[in-house]
Amino acid sequence: MALSPVFLAYVGAFGAAVVGCVVGFRRALQVADTDTRRGLAGVVAGSGGWALFELAFLVAPSPFLKYVAYDLSLVVGLSTVGAWLYFCSAYTGRAFHRNTTYRRAAVATYVGIVTVKLTNHVHGLYFTTIPVQSPFPHLAIQHGTIHWLVAGLSYALVAVGFFMLFELFLQADYDTRPLGALVGVTALPVALDVVGFASPLLVDINYEPLGVAAFALGVLYVYEAEFLAVQLTDGVDDAIVYLDANNRIREYNGRASDLFAALDGATGQPFDDVLPEVAETLSDDHPVVERAVDGETRYYLASDTSFSLGQSDIGRMVVFSDVTRTERKRRELERHNEQLEGFAAAIRHELLNTLQIIGGRVTIAGNALDRGNVETARESLQTASSTTDRMSSIVEDLSLLARHGKTLGDTERVDFTNAVEDAWADADVDDLSLSMEGDDDVIADPTRLRELLASAFAFAAHNGASEVTVERGDDWFAIAGDGQPPGDTEPAEFFEYGSAVPDSEAGILLPNVRMLAAVHGWSASLDTEYEKGIRVVVSGTESVSGPVDSAA
Repeated sequence: MALSPVFLAYVGAFGAAVVGCVVGFRRALQVADTDTRRGLAGVVAGSGGWALFELAFLVAPSPFLKYVAYDLSLVVGLSTVGAWLYFCSAYTGRAFHRNTTYRRAAVATYVGIVTVKLTNHVHGLYFTTIPVQSPFPHLAIQHGTIHWLVAGLSYALVAVGFFMLFELFLQADYDTRPLGALVGVTALPVALDVVGFASPLLVDINYEPLGVAAFALGVLYVYEAEFLAVQLTDGVDDAIVYLDANNRIREYNGRASDLFAALDGATGQPFDDVLPEVAETLSDDHPVVERAVDGETRYYLASDTSFSLGQSDIGRMVVFSDVTRTERKRRELERHNEQLEGFAAAIRHELLNTLQIIGGRVTIAGNALDRGNVETARESLQTASSTTDRMSSIVEDLSLLARHGKTLGDTERVDFTNAVEDAWADADVDDLSLSMEGDDDVIADPTRLRELLASAFAFAAHNGASEVTVERGDDWFAIAGDGQPPGDTEPAEFFEYGSAVPDSEAGILLPNVRMLAAVHGWSASLDTEYEKGIRVVVSGTESVSGPVDSAA
């Protein structure tokens, strides 16, 4: 007798579920976390056993064996609910599965329901059977009220488990769509149950093992990295990107996509192509990534590690930890150290220069006295004395700058035009003329800003300028003097303490400009394209326009 295609379809579906669960069980045993492994292995084993007894119900040669197979399928199927809750509790980091009270209540409930199921042949309250021939010969199942009560309880418990999973995905800030897809596949057999109960289109049996098997295999083979990623980062507030074994982007959480807009839609693309600057930073000794977040610069320590499933490495996890506070302190300390080294170099240079001048002048004075030339001797000694005074003045200036080079406290809105005029009055600029372009206010420390400008003006005067122009841009300002161009001198040397560029008298003026700019978080550099003299550009300034808020 030819077998019905419908019958073969049912046998094929449940047979595939059995084979899939047998294969998946070995994979489930490779899950790293002990409790999660037990729960997931229980789900796979229970689902496989459930599908196996459903298959036996379909192919058994006698009504009695069909009845026994179906009854046992109900017993095994109920155990799958317990394994499911165990898995969800363990995977999400809860302790429900270890709670003695819950476990005893679950066992007591299970034993009570199983007793009703196994004695169904006596009372018939759980289900009854009727032999039918359509769409193929089988026992038609008519479920009783107790079955639907137990089914309702089971569905409610399964929903609780899904709630725990969704909550974890949301807390870990991951895309819940993969989980939603698995939920949809798992819930589809419930709809088949309803159709089978309400119409003759489907055989009225339990289709749930198909859905449970699909969920377990989906976790183990399709979304294993995503589920592992979520479990690993439970309670972690950092941005995280997961890469597969080929260094392609596989998954990332919401914090990562907020931090790196390039990640959106980049799943499957090489990490080095999507975030080349980060990939390069990972190989540094100090892998810190700088990002602009809500209008401020923040720093993130990038670290990566491989993760595995069983004995096989399946990818890497790149974690971005916010180290803004520490990095700012480190950079400030580094700046202070560089500043102190610069001050030491400047003082050392001035000391050696002064000693040479004094030694030379004293020698000249002695020789002049030997010749009876008192006037020359006096002038030489006066020069030696004034040189000593000049060095003392420079040391005092450096001491003042050392105090001003410390980390800024509060800054305020400063009228840039007034600051320029005050600094011009402070600087020794003789007969130089001043012109200004732009007048936006700036957020700064007033004293340090004035000293910065005064040092720049003094340098322009010393460099032979006759006119100084101050320009104000959106996030920069520049001081240009029409004096001697830099020539072949490297621009960086103008800002080094002790370099004495272009000469010893001007050696600390531009270094002071850079230091006072760095205190504010700005940068100072020479405009190498400026040919009329020397133009110093201070970048990164915060400009403000419009009237001052009186409430501020």
